[in-house]
This record gives sequence, C-alpha cells and structure tokens, in this order.
Amino acid sequence: MVNTALIPPQRALPPETAHLRAAVRDFLAADRTEHGWTPHVDSWISSWDPGFSRRLAERGWLGMTAPVEYGGHGRGHIERFVVTEELLAAGAPVAAHWVADRQVVPALLAHGTEHQRQRYLPEIAAGRCFFAIGMSEPESGSDLASVRTRATRVDGGWSVTGTKVWTSGAHHAHAFFVLARSAPLDSARRHEGLSQFVVPLDAPGIEIRPIRLLTGQHHFNEVVLDHVFVPDDMVLGTPGEGWRQVTSELGFERSGPERILSTQPLLDALADRLRTDTPDPAAVGALGALTARLVTLRQLSAAVASALAAGEPADLPAALIKDLGTRYEADVVEAAASLDSGYADPGSADEFDRLLAEGLLHAPGFTLRGGTSEILRGVVARGLGLR
Repeated sequence: MVNTALIPPQRALPPETAHLRAAVRDFLAADRTEHGWTPHVDSWISSWDPGFSRRLAERGWLGMTAPVEYGGHGRGHIERFVVTEELLAAGAPVAAHWVADRQVVPALLAHGTEHQRQRYLPEIAAGRCFFAIGMSEPESGSDLASVRTRATRVDGGWSVTGTKVWTSGAHHAHAFFVLARSAPLDSARRHEGLSQFVVPLDAPGIEIRPIRLLTGQHHFNEVVLDHVFVPDDMVLGTPGEGWRQVTSELGFERSGPERILSTQPLLDALADRLRTDTPDPAAVGALGALTARLVTLRQLSAAVASALAAGEPADLPAALIKDLGTRYEADVVEAAASLDSGYADPGSADEFDRLLAEGLLHAPGFTLRGGTSEILRGVVARGLGLR
C-alpha cells in the first residue's frame, strides 16, 4: 500500500498551459532549424550553449518565477515546469543556465539578501550568469553532513578551504554555492554548524580541475578552495542554517522533470526504430511498459511542482521521485541496448546509435547525482517512520 503522505495530492495542470507548451515546441523546432543544435541524452549536464540560453531568456523562459523587480517574469512553478518538460523532451542544450535557473533562483528568493538578489537574479533571467553547486566532496558521497570544507571567521568575512567534486559546469560558470562547516563538528548534531556561501569561480585561491569521462568529454570538475575569502555579504542565508537551506533546495533538484526525461530523446528514437513492418514483440512490450512508468512518474513530478507552487515542503516526495525516476531512466537505456546488436558510437550519424551511446556512458551516474539511491531510500524510510 502506498503511503499517500509521501505524495502531494494530484492537481491537474491548468488548461492555459497548453498554449505555453505549444509555444515552446514551436520555438524549439524553429531554433533547432536555424542554429543546428543536436538533441542529447542528459542535455541538462552535457549540452552547454550560452547562445541558446540567451535566446530562451529573450522569450521570457528563464527566471520565470523571479519577481519582475529582479528581472524575472513573476510566473508560477507550474508554467516553469511546462517549459522545462518541453526543453528536456527535445534534448535541448540547456546546461549553461540549468543550475542557476533550477536552484539558485529559488534559493536566492528564499534566503538571499537584497544585495545578492540584485546582483545575480537579473543576470540569470537574461541568460548571462551561470552557476554551479558545491555540495559533494571526496569520500563523502551523498552524506552532506560529513563535508570537510571549512569556513573560518576572518575580518570582514570568511576564509573557505576544502575540495568539491562532481561540480558540473564549474569550468564555464561564473559562481557557485558552497556548503561548508562554519562551526566545530558536534558528532551528536552533525547537521548543525553548516553554512552556505556564494563564491565567484574566478576568486583568488580557487583551482578548477577537470574530471573527464572515458570519452574525453568534460562536464564535471573538482574544485579546490585554498583560503578563499568570502565577504559577509556573500553568506547565503543565516550562518549555521546551511543544512536546512540545502534540504529545501534539494526539493527543486530532485523532483524536476530531468529525473525522468534525461533519456527521453533516446526513448523517442527507440519508438522510431520499432516503427517497422515486423517489430520485435518483446521490444514493443518493453516500450509500452516504459511509457506507462513515464506517465506515472510525470504525474508525481507534476504533483511536486504543484506543492512547490503552493509553498508546501517537498523534500520527501522529491526523494521518492528521484529514486524511482533515475531507475526508470536506466531501464530506458537497457531496453534500447537490448535492441542494438552492434557497437554504439557517440559519433555515429545514426541518431539512435548516437543517443544509445550517450545513454550507456551517462547511465552509471543516474542513481548517484542528486543523492544516491541508498541515501534517498533512507530519507523515504525516515518519512515513513521506519528509522
């Protein structure tokens, strides 16, 4: 039996969003024709295109939930959800603005100072400022409470020292959020004494080291901070409240459509491949099962978007969706691989083979990013009162 306390009530998307969805599809078709970008698996990590982000911003589809006085558009989470679905389903090159629009905008609105909002929100909404996230660390995995990056009080601010890993896009981004321990560790209260800082990635004392895929592609980084000075006006929220702030941000990170639509271009290519006179019955059955799961997960994700729009907490359902969604995405890759008996080549001119190769290369990370499956199941178990 499903514990419905973990799942926000289902709310149908407003009918007027259909017009927005159609407008985004028209824009994507025209923009791809004019600029020639290629759909990718995991486009929100792998496809960095500042020009596309600026064109999207010109249509008013970045910073949608930010108030007009901060350069945003004062629109709701549901409208942003619709735009995000269409971008991901098309495999559009959204990586440049992704973190800034998904996490930084709501975090600054919830916890940022007026100075921070005025400095960053208009630039994000214009597609001119890009962010990364500094949470994960070596040997810490998904246990954010074990971070070793230290923030020490100095005159006028803080000195931050430590290492962050798997920092997507840090080599391109302008700034990142850094979670650091700003008070001595109390082993009985590990979640206390953490703070968040807004740190420019060109600040003195920062070194960005690439972490390359086996293909040589460069999306991830290790970022080393060596006594990086962060002024007091660049503390995000209240010192010592970093854990509470991060968990609220993870509701946006874990529940979005990217947890179920990263492989949508591959699923579409799989359906096209099966449009033959004699399709493989087993493959058709697998496609049908995957589509049914997609519909269910999409309803769950939309329900969380509605909860966020209503200002309701969503960390538990977000953890559930992330766990279920990333397992589904891995199954999409497995189903596509079972149909292809040859060698999947990321440089192939055949779109199915290319997308399959991308899926195979990225699939090992699906259940790691944004929290490992084990951690997420622990979060859900705690929500059920089982631990």
